[in-house]
Amino acid sequence: MTLLITLFIIAALVVLVLKETGLQAFTIGSAISFVVSLAASLNPVFIIFLGILALISALSNMKSLRQNKLSKPFFAMFKKMLPPLSETEKEAIDAGTVWWDGELFSGDPDWNSLTSIEKPDLNKAEKDFIDGPVTELCRMADAWKVNHDWNVIPDHIIQYVRDNGFLSMIIPKQYGGLALSAFAQSEVLIKLSNTGAAITYLVAVPNSLGPGELLIKYGTEEQKDFYLPRLSSGKEIPCFALTAPLAGSDATSIPDTGVVCKGMWEGKEIIGMKLNFNKRYITLAPIATLVGLAFKLQDPDHLIGEVDDYGITCALLPRDTEGMKIGRRHLPIGDAFLNGPIEGEDIFVPLDYIIGGTDMAGKGWRMLVNCLSVGRCITLPTGGAAFAKRAILGTTAYTSLRKQFGVQLKNFEGIQKPLARMAGLGYIVNAARIHTIQSVDNGEKPAVPSAIIKYHCTEMGRQCAIDAMDIHGGKAVMKGPKNYVAAGYESVPVAITVEGANILTRNLMIFGQGATRSHPYVLKEMELAQQQSSDEVIVEFDDVLFKHIGYSITNAVRSLSFALTGSRIASNPGNQKLASYYAHLTRFSAAFALIADVSMLSLQSKLKFMEMLSARMGDLLSNLYLASMVIKHYENEGCPEEDFPIVQWALEYLIHEYQEAFSGIIENYPNRILAHGLKLVVFPIGMHFSPPSDKLETKVVEVITQDSEARDRLTAGLFLEDADNNPLAHVNAVFLESLGLEPINAKVRQAVKEKLIPKLQGLELIKVAHEAGVISDTEENQLKGFDEHLMTVIHVDDFDELDLIRKPCEDDSQVPKTNVA
Repeated sequence: MTLLITLFIIAALVVLVLKETGLQAFTIGSAISFVVSLAASLNPVFIIFLGILALISALSNMKSLRQNKLSKPFFAMFKKMLPPLSETEKEAIDAGTVWWDGELFSGDPDWNSLTSIEKPDLNKAEKDFIDGPVTELCRMADAWKVNHDWNVIPDHIIQYVRDNGFLSMIIPKQYGGLALSAFAQSEVLIKLSNTGAAITYLVAVPNSLGPGELLIKYGTEEQKDFYLPRLSSGKEIPCFALTAPLAGSDATSIPDTGVVCKGMWEGKEIIGMKLNFNKRYITLAPIATLVGLAFKLQDPDHLIGEVDDYGITCALLPRDTEGMKIGRRHLPIGDAFLNGPIEGEDIFVPLDYIIGGTDMAGKGWRMLVNCLSVGRCITLPTGGAAFAKRAILGTTAYTSLRKQFGVQLKNFEGIQKPLARMAGLGYIVNAARIHTIQSVDNGEKPAVPSAIIKYHCTEMGRQCAIDAMDIHGGKAVMKGPKNYVAAGYESVPVAITVEGANILTRNLMIFGQGATRSHPYVLKEMELAQQQSSDEVIVEFDDVLFKHIGYSITNAVRSLSFALTGSRIASNPGNQKLASYYAHLTRFSAAFALIADVSMLSLQSKLKFMEMLSARMGDLLSNLYLASMVIKHYENEGCPEEDFPIVQWALEYLIHEYQEAFSGIIENYPNRILAHGLKLVVFPIGMHFSPPSDKLETKVVEVITQDSEARDRLTAGLFLEDADNNPLAHVNAVFLESLGLEPINAKVRQAVKEKLIPKLQGLELIKVAHEAGVISDTEENQLKGFDEHLMTVIHVDDFDELDLIRKPCEDDSQVPKTNVA
């Protein structure tokens, strides 16, 4: 009976905490528990614990006492220990909105608020654009010729892009733009992936971070009325120049300057800017007619105000601006996308070249990070999804067609492992892409999720490209018009590097920004700490602080109770098959919120510089976020039975990755006492989440190597017209043809098994099968036709040597000599 009473008291207090009944209700509950424990003569230690708990709870209800004795001193200490934030850090934190990342930081995410959002769809105009101009551009383009034969986008392709609205997907219709949804923009880029990175970036970059978006959000009415119709009609091709030789990922360090001064412009003396800049890595610079430029504006003579250094400012410069050097090209790895340097020395331009006019002087960084919170959601995650879709489509087809030792490649377990990984990662990438982009269409500016999917979609896309390369072997190594793997494999480092290099994004941005932006209380506490102490500030700080304390206690209790019960006490808000995954993710949301709080409190400003720890904290948040998107996607699709093995792989992979990241944090946590305490709360009975099993991976491969709806959903959106410029569509067409001939091939295999005909290959086998009467004349012709098609897939390209020499050596003096010491 004593044990039962003790357990009842513990359970009652846990329920009060988990239900977040409030401080007063918990105080009453703890007081009653103390009285009951005395009456029942429970364990003295337990009685003392309950007494202390009841006393602390009671004192906490005395607001005046706690404000003066606790909150006021803590406020003073908090101001001192708060890490200093630069203006650029403040602007980055303030950028965008808090979406599902805020729910994950809550420790108790509202799953219904996520899954109830209907899946995105295209309207008629968007479908017509994709079925019309986008499809026609795919038919026109030949990625091999662009990348190898020409190493440039031909003029007729560029003109088609300009004439058909491709540069105006984000521009409102009132300015002649297409005004496509963010989801439609992503679907356009998925289909255009067949044209190669060069043409895809030609379309993507003007519709991402650049002059168009900056003008829409910040331009003056005069600037909008002049430039946006010109961008919509294709009269202008924009680029944006930010990166400098000594300022890459640390873009705020750009040395480029604009000094406000007087000068001559069109025969008159005006107040303008003298610009000096040296930019590199600028996509579309070689063909751009309108350059967006980021520089630091200075006004030493106070010609426009009382400020000496305004900071980063954005302006628009026409290509023919006197003194600007533009047109030379870099040679990026992989596809021949257009990228090059831009320079300018002592270029004088009017102040109205500043985007938004002088009112926006010095606000360039805020403009850029706000635009980045949206633009980074679309182009690069879509690129990662395209890499994955293409790799999955081609590899599932090839492993079904190609045999080794008389066995289809897909039946080798060594192949099944990476093949299942491709399918699982592809599902994760596509789910994260679609639903994060959908949030943009719903009005969000998801700064933290955009960093998560930029990093993980490109990294997972890279893994799919690597797996495809490994499985195809020599087929993928030998470049040529028949190769549908190599170009993506070579180009993926570009996506990894741009718009915040992935190393930077993982180590500094995901958790660094999320810990303050997405946390329910930290940002408000930091804002209060910037103010001078006063009675009003202390009252407000006290309210936020005690909510924060209650939040932390609740998350600790939720983490421990869920861990001890295997998350069985969690409710299931969705499909029954997903019940355990909903529960585990809720548990790990609470655990993440707990460890984030403990780390920020114990490590304080040092956490800002502990990049390895911050990266793993970011991994916790990322895996929670990606798993959430997988669940939402499966629910939105109607939970098709056929897809479940892929979904199961994805969720088990992400939960295991979460566990591994947590293990890495605990093993390297600087405070060992806290490390053991956190492990005891979050994983009190051990870390038992395993990666996807071999059996599950075999199931996944069985699903994706058939002509299944699951395979179609996984690779949806690709351009699949079988033509000379589309080797990916060709291998898929031959794969589908092979499935249609399976009954005939089954008869031949059975005849070989019964030793009615000898075990041969190819045309010889077809011939003897026909002669033995195993197959009919029609069936013989079908198999011969298929064999011809199959060999076009199996064979790789070869060339005359002259076709491979871009610039022949005219004499021996041009031949490199070996330097022998």
